[in-house]
Amino acid sequence: MMFILSRWGHTSVTDSAPKPRGRRLAALAAVGAVTALAASACATTAPGSGSASSSSGGKIAVVAAENFWGSIAAQLGGSAVTETAIITNPQTDPHSYEPTAANARIIAGAQLFIQNGIGYDTSWAPGLVAANPNAGRTVLTVGNVLGLKDGDNPHQWYSHTSVYAVIDAITAAYQKIDPAEASYFAQRKAAFEDTTLAEYNRLETEIKGKYAGTPIGASESIVSPLATTLGLDMLTPYSFLKDISEGTDPTTADKAEIDQQIRNKQIKVYVYNSQNSTPDIQAQVALARQEGIPVTTVTETLSPAGDSFQQWMVSELQGLEKTLAEATGH
Repeated sequence: MMFILSRWGHTSVTDSAPKPRGRRLAALAAVGAVTALAASACATTAPGSGSASSSSGGKIAVVAAENFWGSIAAQLGGSAVTETAIITNPQTDPHSYEPTAANARIIAGAQLFIQNGIGYDTSWAPGLVAANPNAGRTVLTVGNVLGLKDGDNPHQWYSHTSVYAVIDAITAAYQKIDPAEASYFAQRKAAFEDTTLAEYNRLETEIKGKYAGTPIGASESIVSPLATTLGLDMLTPYSFLKDISEGTDPTTADKAEIDQQIRNKQIKVYVYNSQNSTPDIQAQVALARQEGIPVTTVTETLSPAGDSFQQWMVSELQGLEKTLAEATGH
């Protein structure tokens, strides 16, 4: 396990080796063991020792299950918060992450814990929260903020509308935890939305204006919210996208339909998640390239890990725009 201090000033806790994508049921089976591990860690650790709040100096101790929400939380909080992210390794799959005793200690000391929910980190994050009760802790679940449930698309950090809703929710949580700094948090929010995210917003508007309606294919459901935001026409069957996202074997019929879409050049661009490249996806990427269809990638967490949310998104939007330009000739 490694502790990493990013160049954006927030701390992350991650495993030194990536974990492969596992089946959801296997991840759920680990919760009981994690709960026992967390309880043991708390029983043998002095109060505050090793927790996110131990060196906060009066600041709000924020812990995020995933570093993309953590990056946003750190920037919205500014000098009034300290932020720690649990999942930071771009090769780690949050669906089947296996928590550690260090994760449990950090969550135990958090004043604000941000989890994605919607079936994304629910195999482990709620278990750690329950194993480490803290009356002074606020838990912000993105799925609850957005009115989404397990089974809905969990990849809402690729949705412009959802990102802005989460920004509102994090700011409101800060203002509730520390009312004396309410105006400071409001100023941070305005600056983040209007200035920090300016290039992210500009690129989304530009891509939508140029390429709305362009048919695309994708490897999994992570791309769907982005396609909706940009007005792109997702032709890949959603059943296939969801199966790959959840580690389920896709149907033969879905795979045949996608192969036909590629061979007939019904799609202009193929987008795949490089953190979840199964043999089926590798075959589709190879076929797309063979047929002259441009391919671009996205990731599930910040890549590189030290980037901010906006750096990561801008880079991916630029890559997608370049691919769309190549595919359409404009």
